[in-house]
Amino acid sequence: MTTSFSDLGVPRPLVATLSDSGITSPFPIQVDTLPDTLAGRDVLGRGRTGSGKTLAFSIPLTARLAGGSTRAAGRPRGLVLAPTRELATQIAAVVEPLAHASGLRVTTIFGGVSQSRQVEALRRGVDIVIACPGRLEDLMRQKFVSLDAIEITVLDEADHMADLGFLPGVTRIMNATPSNGQRLLFSATLDNGVDKLVKRFLHNQVMHSVDEANSPVAAMTHHIFDVAGVDAKKDLIRTLASGNGRRILFMRTKHQARKLAKQLTDSGIPAVDLHGNLSQNARDRNLAAFSSGEARVLVATDVAARGVHVDDVELVVHVDPPAEHKAYLHRSGRTARAGSAGDVVTLVLPDQRRDLAVIMRKAAINVTPIKSTANSEHVLALVGEIAPYVAPKPVQAQAAGTSRPQRSGGSAGGRRRTPSQGGAARQGSGSGSSSRQGSSSRQGAGSATRQGAPAGQRSSTGHGGVAATGRRRSTRPTATPR
Repeated sequence: MTTSFSDLGVPRPLVATLSDSGITSPFPIQVDTLPDTLAGRDVLGRGRTGSGKTLAFSIPLTARLAGGSTRAAGRPRGLVLAPTRELATQIAAVVEPLAHASGLRVTTIFGGVSQSRQVEALRRGVDIVIACPGRLEDLMRQKFVSLDAIEITVLDEADHMADLGFLPGVTRIMNATPSNGQRLLFSATLDNGVDKLVKRFLHNQVMHSVDEANSPVAAMTHHIFDVAGVDAKKDLIRTLASGNGRRILFMRTKHQARKLAKQLTDSGIPAVDLHGNLSQNARDRNLAAFSSGEARVLVATDVAARGVHVDDVELVVHVDPPAEHKAYLHRSGRTARAGSAGDVVTLVLPDQRRDLAVIMRKAAINVTPIKSTANSEHVLALVGEIAPYVAPKPVQAQAAGTSRPQRSGGSAGGRRRTPSQGGAARQGSGSGSSSRQGSSSRQGAGSATRQGAPAGQRSSTGHGGVAATGRRRSTRPTATPR
Protein backbone atom coordinates (compact mmCIF):
# COMPACT_ATOMS: atom_id res chain seq x y z
CA MET A 1 0.00 0.00 0.00
CA THR A 2 1.42 3.37 -1.04
CA THR A 3 1.54 6.07 1.63
CA SER A 4 0.39 9.55 0.60
CA PHE A 5 1.19 12.95 2.08
CA SER A 6 -2.39 13.15 3.36
CA ASP A 7 -1.91 9.82 5.16
CA LEU A 8 1.08 11.33 6.96
CA GLY A 9 -0.97 14.28 8.24
CA VAL A 10 0.18 16.97 5.83
CA PRO A 11 -2.44 19.79 5.67
CA ARG A 12 -4.62 19.88 2.57
CA PRO A 13 -3.30 23.24 1.18
CA LEU A 14 0.25 21.88 1.26
CA VAL A 15 -0.78 18.60 -0.36
CA ALA A 16 -2.38 20.62 -3.17
CA THR A 17 0.77 22.74 -3.57
CA LEU A 18 2.95 19.64 -3.74
CA SER A 19 0.63 18.07 -6.28
CA ASP A 20 0.74 21.21 -8.44
CA SER A 21 4.53 20.78 -8.50
CA GLY A 22 4.20 17.16 -9.58
CA ILE A 23 5.09 15.76 -6.13
CA THR A 24 2.48 13.18 -5.19
CA SER A 25 4.35 10.42 -3.32
CA PRO A 26 6.67 10.94 -0.33
CA PHE A 27 10.23 9.62 -0.25
CA PRO A 28 11.30 7.23 2.54
CA ILE A 29 12.87 9.94 4.71
CA GLN A 30 9.64 11.94 4.46
CA VAL A 31 7.52 8.91 5.33
CA ASP A 32 9.73 8.25 8.35
CA THR A 33 10.05 11.77 9.74
CA LEU A 34 6.79 13.61 8.95
CA PRO A 35 4.59 12.03 11.64
CA ASP A 36 7.11 13.11 14.30
CA THR A 37 8.00 16.53 12.89
CA LEU A 38 4.35 17.47 12.32
CA ALA A 39 3.66 16.47 15.93
CA GLY A 40 6.30 18.93 17.15
CA ARG A 41 9.00 16.48 18.20
CA ASP A 42 12.73 17.11 17.81
CA VAL A 43 14.09 14.96 14.99
CA LEU A 44 17.56 13.91 13.91
CA GLY A 45 17.42 12.86 10.27
CA ARG A 46 20.25 11.04 8.52
CA GLY A 47 20.22 10.37 4.82
CA ARG A 48 22.40 10.61 1.77
CA THR A 49 22.33 13.57 -0.55
CA GLY A 50 19.30 13.60 -2.85
CA SER A 51 17.14 11.62 -0.44
CA GLY A 52 14.48 14.33 -0.03
CA LYS A 53 15.61 15.95 3.22
CA THR A 54 14.71 19.51 2.15
CA LEU A 55 11.05 18.68 1.70
CA ALA A 56 11.14 16.57 4.87
CA PHE A 57 11.73 19.69 6.97
CA SER A 58 10.02 22.28 4.74
CA ILE A 59 6.62 20.65 5.14
CA PRO A 60 6.51 20.66 8.98
CA LEU A 61 8.18 24.08 9.09
CA THR A 62 5.39 25.71 7.08
CA ALA A 63 2.56 23.54 8.41
CA ARG A 64 3.32 24.26 12.07
CA LEU A 65 3.82 28.00 11.60
CA ALA A 66 0.66 28.47 9.53
CA GLY A 67 -2.02 30.54 11.27
CA GLY A 68 0.33 31.45 14.12
CA SER A 69 1.01 34.70 15.94
CA THR A 70 1.08 38.13 14.32
CA ARG A 71 4.15 38.82 12.19
CA ALA A 72 6.57 41.22 13.92
CA ALA A 73 9.44 43.27 12.50
CA GLY A 74 12.82 41.60 12.98
CA ARG A 75 11.38 38.64 14.92
CA PRO A 76 10.95 35.57 12.66
CA ARG A 77 9.31 32.41 13.99
CA GLY A 78 11.09 29.86 11.82
CA LEU A 79 14.83 29.52 11.11
CA VAL A 80 16.73 27.31 8.68
CA LEU A 81 20.53 27.35 8.86
CA ALA A 82 22.49 26.24 5.80
CA PRO A 83 26.27 26.18 5.17
CA THR A 84 26.35 27.85 1.74
CA ARG A 85 24.58 30.56 -0.26
CA GLU A 86 23.71 28.05 -2.97
CA LEU A 87 22.04 25.70 -0.52
CA ALA A 88 20.15 28.55 1.18
CA THR A 89 18.82 29.66 -2.21
CA GLN A 90 17.81 26.13 -3.14
CA ILE A 91 16.03 25.62 0.20
CA ALA A 92 14.13 28.88 -0.30
CA ALA A 93 12.92 27.64 -3.69
CA VAL A 94 11.38 24.60 -1.96
CA VAL A 95 10.00 26.46 1.06
CA GLU A 96 8.44 29.46 -0.70
CA PRO A 97 5.54 27.71 -2.51
CA LEU A 98 4.59 25.93 0.72
CA ALA A 99 4.93 29.16 2.70
CA HIS A 100 2.75 31.01 0.20
CA ALA A 101 0.03 28.37 0.59
CA SER A 102 0.28 28.81 4.37
CA GLY A 103 0.21 32.62 4.31
CA LEU A 104 3.83 32.95 5.43
CA ARG A 105 6.68 35.23 4.32
CA VAL A 106 10.20 33.95 3.67
CA THR A 107 13.54 35.68 3.20
CA THR A 108 17.12 34.53 2.70
CA ILE A 109 20.12 35.93 4.58
CA PHE A 110 23.69 35.32 3.42
CA GLY A 111 26.89 37.20 2.66
CA GLY A 112 28.29 38.22 -0.70
CA VAL A 113 25.45 40.67 -1.35
CA SER A 114 24.37 43.98 0.16
CA GLN A 115 22.57 43.54 3.45
CA SER A 116 20.11 46.37 2.74
CA ARG A 117 17.54 44.15 1.01
CA GLN A 118 17.76 41.64 3.84
CA VAL A 119 17.38 44.34 6.47
CA GLU A 120 14.37 45.82 4.67
CA ALA A 121 12.69 42.40 4.50
CA LEU A 122 13.23 41.91 8.24
CA ARG A 123 11.87 45.38 8.96
CA ARG A 124 8.67 44.58 7.04
CA GLY A 125 8.36 41.33 8.97
CA VAL A 126 9.01 37.73 7.88
CA ASP A 127 7.93 34.40 9.30
CA ILE A 128 10.80 32.21 8.09
CA VAL A 129 14.48 33.09 7.68
CA ILE A 130 16.77 30.83 5.66
CA ALA A 131 20.30 31.88 6.54
CA CYS A 132 24.01 31.21 6.48
CA PRO A 133 25.53 31.61 9.97
CA GLY A 134 28.02 34.43 9.23
CA ARG A 135 25.64 37.06 7.85
CA LEU A 136 22.91 36.10 10.33
CA GLU A 137 25.28 36.75 13.23
CA ASP A 138 26.24 40.10 11.67
CA LEU A 139 22.59 41.18 11.56
CA MET A 140 22.03 39.93 15.11
CA ARG A 141 24.94 42.05 16.35
CA GLN A 142 23.51 45.06 14.53
CA LYS A 143 20.12 44.46 16.22
CA PHE A 144 18.30 44.01 12.91
CA VAL A 145 17.04 40.59 13.90
CA SER A 146 16.20 38.82 17.15
CA LEU A 147 15.73 35.07 17.49
CA ASP A 148 13.74 35.17 20.72
CA ALA A 149 10.48 34.31 18.92
CA ILE A 150 11.82 31.29 17.00
CA GLU A 151 9.49 28.31 17.31
CA ILE A 152 11.22 25.91 14.90
CA THR A 153 14.92 25.73 14.06
CA VAL A 154 16.30 23.56 11.25
CA LEU A 155 19.99 22.74 10.78
CA ASP A 156 20.57 21.39 7.28
CA GLU A 157 23.83 19.76 6.19
CA ALA A 158 25.15 19.99 9.75
CA ASP A 159 28.19 17.89 8.85
CA HIS A 160 29.15 20.37 6.13
CA MET A 161 28.76 23.20 8.67
CA ALA A 162 31.33 21.37 10.76
CA ASP A 163 33.67 20.86 7.78
CA LEU A 164 33.58 24.62 7.09
CA GLY A 165 34.24 25.56 10.72
CA PHE A 166 30.79 27.06 11.34
CA LEU A 167 29.87 25.12 14.49
CA PRO A 168 30.90 27.87 16.97
CA GLY A 169 28.65 30.34 15.14
CA VAL A 170 25.85 27.78 14.90
CA THR A 171 26.13 27.20 18.65
CA ARG A 172 25.82 30.94 19.38
CA ILE A 173 22.81 31.20 17.07
CA MET A 174 21.12 28.18 18.64
CA ASN A 175 21.72 29.64 22.10
CA ALA A 176 19.81 32.76 20.99
CA THR A 177 16.67 30.72 20.20
CA PRO A 178 14.17 29.67 22.90
CA SER A 179 15.15 26.38 24.53
CA ASN A 180 11.59 25.07 24.28
CA GLY A 181 11.43 25.43 20.48
CA GLN A 182 11.34 22.50 18.10
CA ARG A 183 14.71 21.54 16.59
CA LEU A 184 15.24 19.50 13.42
CA LEU A 185 18.77 18.50 12.46
CA PHE A 186 19.60 16.82 9.15
CA SER A 187 23.08 15.50 8.47
CA ALA A 188 24.75 12.73 6.51
CA THR A 189 27.16 12.01 9.39
CA LEU A 190 27.48 12.82 13.09
CA ASP A 191 31.24 13.38 13.20
CA ASN A 192 33.34 16.55 13.62
CA GLY A 193 31.25 17.87 16.51
CA VAL A 194 27.77 17.37 15.05
CA ASP A 195 27.05 14.88 17.84
CA LYS A 196 27.75 17.64 20.38
CA LEU A 197 25.11 19.85 18.75
CA VAL A 198 22.64 16.98 18.95
CA LYS A 199 23.31 16.38 22.65
CA ARG A 200 23.17 20.07 23.52
CA PHE A 201 20.16 21.32 21.56
CA LEU A 202 17.86 18.39 20.74
CA HIS A 203 15.56 17.11 23.48
CA ASN A 204 14.13 13.57 23.50
CA GLN A 205 14.79 13.49 19.79
CA VAL A 206 13.66 10.77 17.44
CA MET A 207 16.34 9.55 15.06
CA HIS A 208 15.49 8.49 11.52
CA SER A 209 18.20 7.11 9.26
CA VAL A 210 17.29 6.01 5.75
CA ASP A 211 20.87 5.39 4.57
CA GLU A 212 24.30 4.84 5.99
CA ALA A 213 26.58 7.87 5.78
CA ASN A 214 28.58 6.44 2.86
CA SER A 215 25.73 4.55 1.25
CA PRO A 216 26.00 4.59 -2.56
CA VAL A 217 22.90 5.36 -4.60
CA ALA A 218 21.43 2.34 -6.38
CA ALA A 219 20.47 4.36 -9.47
CA MET A 220 23.97 5.87 -9.79
CA THR A 221 26.49 4.14 -12.04
CA HIS A 222 30.18 4.83 -11.40
CA HIS A 223 32.96 4.77 -14.00
CA ILE A 224 36.71 5.38 -13.79
CA PHE A 225 38.30 6.37 -17.10
CA ASP A 226 42.06 5.81 -17.03
CA VAL A 227 43.67 8.44 -19.30
CA ALA A 228 47.21 8.19 -20.68
CA GLY A 229 48.14 11.89 -20.52
CA VAL A 230 47.03 15.52 -20.33
CA ASP A 231 46.30 15.96 -24.06
CA ALA A 232 44.19 12.80 -24.20
CA LYS A 233 42.35 14.01 -21.11
CA LYS A 234 41.47 17.34 -22.77
CA ASP A 235 39.91 15.55 -25.75
CA LEU A 236 38.01 13.20 -23.47
CA ILE A 237 36.61 16.08 -21.40
CA ARG A 238 35.22 17.75 -24.51
CA THR A 239 33.57 14.52 -25.64
CA LEU A 240 31.98 13.94 -22.24
CA ALA A 241 30.65 17.52 -22.26
CA SER A 242 29.17 17.26 -25.74
CA GLY A 243 26.00 15.28 -25.04
CA ASN A 244 22.43 16.56 -25.05
CA GLY A 245 21.63 16.34 -21.35
CA ARG A 246 22.76 18.41 -18.37
CA ARG A 247 26.14 17.56 -16.90
CA ILE A 248 28.36 18.94 -14.15
CA LEU A 249 32.16 18.89 -14.44
CA PHE A 250 34.07 19.26 -11.18
CA MET A 251 37.50 20.93 -11.00
CA ARG A 252 39.90 21.55 -8.12
CA THR A 253 40.53 25.29 -8.70
CA LYS A 254 38.49 28.37 -9.54
CA HIS A 255 40.85 29.40 -12.32
CA GLN A 256 40.63 26.04 -14.08
CA ALA A 257 36.82 25.95 -13.76
CA ARG A 258 36.54 29.39 -15.34
CA LYS A 259 39.03 28.48 -18.08
CA LEU A 260 37.31 25.20 -18.99
CA ALA A 261 33.84 26.81 -19.13
CA LYS A 262 35.17 29.39 -21.59
CA GLN A 263 36.95 26.77 -23.71
CA LEU A 264 33.80 24.65 -23.97
CA THR A 265 31.65 27.65 -24.85
CA ASP A 266 34.13 28.76 -27.50
CA SER A 267 33.99 25.27 -29.01
CA GLY A 268 30.20 25.35 -29.34
CA ILE A 269 29.20 23.71 -26.03
CA PRO A 270 27.42 26.36 -23.90
CA ALA A 271 28.92 26.19 -20.40
CA VAL A 272 28.91 28.30 -17.25
CA ASP A 273 31.16 28.23 -14.22
CA LEU A 274 30.42 28.19 -10.50
CA HIS A 275 33.05 28.91 -7.87
CA GLY A 276 33.84 31.11 -4.89
CA ASN A 277 35.11 34.10 -6.88
CA LEU A 278 31.74 34.86 -8.45
CA SER A 279 29.40 37.50 -7.05
CA GLN A 280 26.01 36.28 -5.89
CA ASN A 281 24.35 37.82 -8.94
CA ALA A 282 26.77 35.96 -11.22
CA ARG A 283 26.18 32.71 -9.33
CA ASP A 284 22.41 33.09 -9.62
CA ARG A 285 22.68 34.02 -13.29
CA ASN A 286 24.88 31.04 -14.15
CA LEU A 287 22.74 28.59 -12.18
CA ALA A 288 19.63 29.96 -13.91
CA ALA A 289 21.28 29.43 -17.30
CA PHE A 290 22.13 25.86 -16.34
CA SER A 291 18.68 25.13 -14.90
CA SER A 292 16.90 26.54 -17.96
CA GLY A 293 19.06 24.61 -20.42
CA GLU A 294 20.62 27.73 -21.94
CA ALA A 295 23.90 26.20 -20.78
CA ARG A 296 24.09 22.41 -20.82
CA VAL A 297 27.31 22.21 -18.81
CA LEU A 298 28.18 23.55 -15.36
CA VAL A 299 31.91 23.60 -14.58
CA ALA A 300 32.29 23.90 -10.83
CA THR A 301 34.57 23.65 -7.86
CA ASP A 302 33.49 21.92 -4.67
CA VAL A 303 31.36 24.96 -3.78
CA ALA A 304 28.73 23.22 -5.92
CA ALA A 305 29.19 19.78 -4.37
CA ARG A 306 26.33 20.62 -2.02
CA GLY A 307 23.45 22.96 -2.52
CA VAL A 308 23.09 22.67 -6.29
CA HIS A 309 19.77 20.90 -6.78
CA VAL A 310 18.98 20.85 -10.49
CA ASP A 311 16.70 18.16 -11.85
CA ASP A 312 17.82 15.72 -14.53
CA VAL A 313 21.59 16.08 -14.28
CA GLU A 314 22.46 12.92 -16.18
CA LEU A 315 26.23 12.99 -15.80
CA VAL A 316 28.77 14.15 -13.21
CA VAL A 317 32.43 14.18 -14.26
CA HIS A 318 35.25 14.41 -11.75
CA VAL A 319 37.67 16.12 -14.15
CA ASP A 320 40.02 16.48 -11.19
CA PRO A 321 39.60 13.67 -8.63
CA PRO A 322 38.40 15.03 -5.28
CA ALA A 323 40.65 15.39 -2.26
CA GLU A 324 38.73 12.93 -0.07
CA HIS A 325 35.85 10.47 -0.18
CA LYS A 326 33.20 12.77 1.30
CA ALA A 327 33.78 15.23 -1.53
CA TYR A 328 33.44 12.36 -4.01
CA LEU A 329 30.05 11.36 -2.58
CA HIS A 330 28.69 14.90 -2.43
CA ARG A 331 29.91 15.81 -5.91
CA SER A 332 28.44 12.59 -7.27
CA GLY A 333 25.17 13.31 -5.49
CA ARG A 334 24.33 16.04 -8.00
CA THR A 335 23.04 13.27 -10.27
CA ALA A 336 20.68 10.35 -9.60
CA ARG A 337 18.53 12.59 -7.40
CA ALA A 338 14.91 12.08 -6.41
CA GLY A 339 14.80 8.55 -7.79
CA SER A 340 16.32 9.39 -11.18
CA ALA A 341 19.26 7.50 -12.64
CA GLY A 342 22.64 9.04 -13.40
CA ASP A 343 26.26 8.32 -14.25
CA VAL A 344 29.43 9.45 -12.50
CA VAL A 345 32.78 9.47 -14.31
CA THR A 346 36.17 10.04 -12.70
CA LEU A 347 39.12 10.84 -14.96
CA VAL A 348 42.42 9.59 -13.60
CA LEU A 349 45.97 10.18 -14.85
CA PRO A 350 48.74 7.65 -14.13
CA ASP A 351 50.12 9.59 -11.14
CA GLN A 352 46.64 9.84 -9.56
CA ARG A 353 45.73 6.15 -9.56
CA ARG A 354 46.94 5.28 -6.07
CA ASP A 355 45.25 8.24 -4.34
CA LEU A 356 41.99 7.61 -6.20
CA ALA A 357 42.00 3.96 -5.15
CA VAL A 358 42.10 5.05 -1.49
CA ILE A 359 39.22 7.51 -2.02
CA MET A 360 37.04 4.91 -3.74
CA ARG A 361 37.68 2.36 -1.02
CA LYS A 362 36.62 4.81 1.68
CA ALA A 363 33.55 5.77 -0.35
CA ALA A 364 32.62 2.07 -0.62
CA ILE A 365 32.60 2.28 -4.42
CA ASN A 366 33.95 -0.78 -6.23
CA VAL A 367 34.63 -0.08 -9.90
CA THR A 368 37.40 -1.22 -12.25
CA PRO A 369 39.27 1.53 -14.15
CA ILE A 370 39.00 1.35 -17.95
CA LYS A 371 41.65 2.74 -20.30
CA SER A 372 39.82 5.43 -22.23
CA THR A 373 40.17 7.96 -25.02
CA ALA A 374 37.72 10.39 -26.58
CA ASN A 375 36.91 7.79 -29.26
CA SER A 376 36.49 4.74 -27.03
CA GLU A 377 33.25 2.86 -27.67
CA HIS A 378 32.23 2.86 -24.00
CA VAL A 379 32.76 6.64 -23.84
CA LEU A 380 30.67 7.33 -26.93
CA ALA A 381 27.93 5.00 -25.67
CA LEU A 382 27.82 6.90 -22.36
CA VAL A 383 27.70 10.31 -24.03
CA GLY A 384 24.92 9.32 -26.43
CA GLU A 385 23.59 11.76 -29.01
CA ILE A 386 25.83 14.78 -29.57
CA ALA A 387 24.14 18.13 -29.01
CA PRO A 388 24.06 20.67 -31.87
CA TYR A 389 26.86 23.23 -32.13
CA VAL A 390 25.96 26.57 -30.52
CA ALA A 391 27.91 29.55 -31.83
CA PRO A 392 29.50 31.61 -29.04
CA LYS A 393 27.95 35.00 -28.47
CA PRO A 394 30.18 37.82 -29.75
CA VAL A 395 32.07 39.84 -27.16
CA GLN A 396 30.91 43.46 -27.17
CA ALA A 397 33.75 45.97 -26.96
CA GLN A 398 32.98 48.72 -24.47
CA ALA A 399 32.52 52.21 -25.88
CA ALA A 400 35.38 54.62 -25.31
CA GLY A 401 35.03 56.76 -22.21
CA THR A 402 32.62 54.40 -20.42
CA SER A 403 35.04 52.28 -18.44
CA ARG A 404 35.67 52.96 -14.78
CA PRO A 405 39.14 53.68 -13.44
CA GLN A 406 40.85 50.34 -13.09
CA ARG A 407 41.80 49.09 -9.66
CA SER A 408 43.83 46.22 -8.36
CA GLY A 409 42.25 42.76 -8.35
CA GLY A 410 43.25 41.25 -5.03
CA SER A 411 42.68 37.56 -5.70
CA ALA A 412 43.01 34.78 -8.20
CA GLY A 413 44.29 36.17 -11.45
CA GLY A 414 44.19 39.80 -10.28
CA ARG A 415 47.43 41.57 -9.33
CA ARG A 416 48.32 45.13 -8.41
CA ARG A 417 50.49 46.72 -11.06
CA THR A 418 53.13 49.23 -10.17
CA PRO A 419 53.22 52.65 -11.87
CA SER A 420 56.01 51.33 -14.08
CA GLN A 421 53.57 48.84 -15.52
CA GLY A 422 51.20 51.45 -16.79
CA GLY A 423 48.37 51.53 -14.25
CA ALA A 424 46.28 48.84 -12.58
CA ALA A 425 44.28 46.31 -14.55
CA ARG A 426 41.88 43.77 -13.13
CA GLN A 427 42.06 40.38 -14.76
CA GLY A 428 40.50 37.01 -14.03
CA SER A 429 38.05 37.20 -11.16
CA GLY A 430 38.34 39.24 -8.01
CA SER A 431 37.05 37.84 -4.76
CA GLY A 432 33.28 37.98 -4.67
CA SER A 433 32.99 39.49 -8.15
CA SER A 434 32.12 38.24 -11.62
CA SER A 435 34.89 37.53 -14.08
CA ARG A 436 36.40 40.73 -15.49
CA GLN A 437 38.61 40.16 -18.47
CA GLY A 438 40.20 42.30 -21.08
CA SER A 439 39.29 40.37 -24.20
CA SER A 440 36.98 37.45 -23.48
CA SER A 441 34.39 36.15 -21.07
CA ARG A 442 32.09 33.23 -20.46
CA GLN A 443 30.31 33.51 -23.77
CA GLY A 444 26.85 32.20 -24.34
CA ALA A 445 26.31 31.69 -20.61
CA GLY A 446 24.11 34.71 -20.01
CA SER A 447 26.60 36.36 -17.66
CA ALA A 448 27.90 39.81 -18.43
CA THR A 449 31.55 40.82 -18.10
CA ARG A 450 33.15 44.18 -17.59
CA GLN A 451 35.72 44.98 -20.23
CA GLY A 452 38.28 47.65 -20.81
CA ALA A 453 39.21 49.19 -24.16
CA PRO A 454 39.71 46.77 -27.06
CA ALA A 455 43.07 45.06 -26.99
CA GLY A 456 44.27 46.94 -30.04
CA GLN A 457 43.89 50.25 -28.23
CA ARG A 458 46.14 49.35 -25.30
CA SER A 459 49.68 50.62 -25.62
CA SER A 460 52.41 48.45 -24.22
CA THR A 461 54.83 49.91 -21.74
CA GLY A 462 58.45 49.31 -21.00
CA HIS A 463 60.34 49.89 -17.81
CA GLY A 464 59.69 53.13 -16.02
CA GLY A 465 56.19 53.54 -17.50
CA VAL A 466 57.43 54.62 -20.94
CA ALA A 467 54.97 53.71 -23.67
CA ALA A 468 55.95 52.50 -27.11
CA THR A 469 55.83 56.09 -28.36
CA GLY A 470 58.63 57.04 -25.99
CA ARG A 471 56.36 59.31 -23.90
CA ARG A 472 55.93 58.71 -20.20
CA ARG A 473 52.41 57.63 -19.27
CA SER A 474 50.72 59.32 -16.34
CA THR A 475 50.13 56.94 -13.45
CA ARG A 476 47.08 58.88 -12.20
CA PRO A 477 43.80 57.25 -13.29
CA THR A 478 41.56 59.40 -15.44
CA ALA A 479 38.18 60.17 -13.86
CA THR A 480 35.25 58.74 -15.78
CA PRO A 481 31.52 59.10 -15.24
CA ARG A 482 29.87 56.36 -13.15
